Amino acid sequence: MGKSFKMGLILLGVVLVIAGALWLRSCTKGDYIEIGADNAIDASPTQIQSIKDIGEWEFLSVSLEELADTVRKGFFSDDELARIYYGTLRLGINMHQVEPGWLTAEGDSVSLSLPPVALLDRDFIDEARTKPFFETGTWKPEDREALFRLAHKNMLAHGLTKENLAAAEDNAREQITSLMKTMGFKKVTIIFKK
Repeated sequence: MGKSFKMGLILLGVVLVIAGALWLRSCTKGDYIEIGADNAIDASPTQIQSIKDIGEWEFLSVSLEELADTVRKGFFSDDELARIYYGTLRLGINMHQVEPGWLTAEGDSVSLSLPPVALLDRDFIDEARTKPFFETGTWKPEDREALFRLAHKNMLAHGLTKENLAAAEDNAREQITSLMKTMGFKKVTIIFKK
């Protein structure tokens, strides 16, 4: 094979490449390919379900100690019963109470309509830590149950205040906003049902 034959093959290859490029260009005249990024964020059904599956989401816990007592008047003497109860009120959102359409996303904005911040568990007294404080006389189980209910009621009155509910709502707003921003949303609107 001579040098001129090799040059001829190379020249033929170059001509074929140029001809192919010109043919491809004529076939796609007016058409073009563009590569870009869609910056819109879509909350997928899986993401929405995983947030809902959190269940009870606690935002504030309030530890309480309550002294409850009762006196039973007697003919010769009075009987007294006093006990110290301990409990923790957990305030938050029950995500199982969200309504359909509770989360809507458009572009980089998301809006959440959430149930009100409330007491998550009404069984908050730690009976194992309950201590007798003072006891005279004989008391029936019904008397002790009545004292327990009194302590429960007083703990709710002392712990379930407007201030504590507002603090739990503020914590909820902060934590949920942070979660949504980590998911890529820039504008987060949260509405708590009343």
